[in-house]
Amino acid sequence: MSKNISDLRDAMFDAIQALKEGKITVEQAKAISDIGQVIISSARVEVDYIRATDGGESTFIEPTEELPPGVTRHRLGR
Repeated sequence: MSKNISDLRDAMFDAIQALKEGKITVEQAKAISDIGQVIISSARVEVDYIRATDGGESTFIEPTEELPPGVTRHRLGR
């Protein structure tokens, strides 16, 4: 697992599906949700740090290699 935002999103949708199918309890789904919120909060701190230090890249929010035509990639804080 590369542990990036895409992986977190997949895990959250997997948890929703498991809850719908009765494979996990509401309490387990809540725990998964709480952990997801902690991860998102730490990503916010990472983004704030990147902005405060005038640049850098995130290992959690990985850029996609292929962007749509006309879209340009910019670094945060520059």
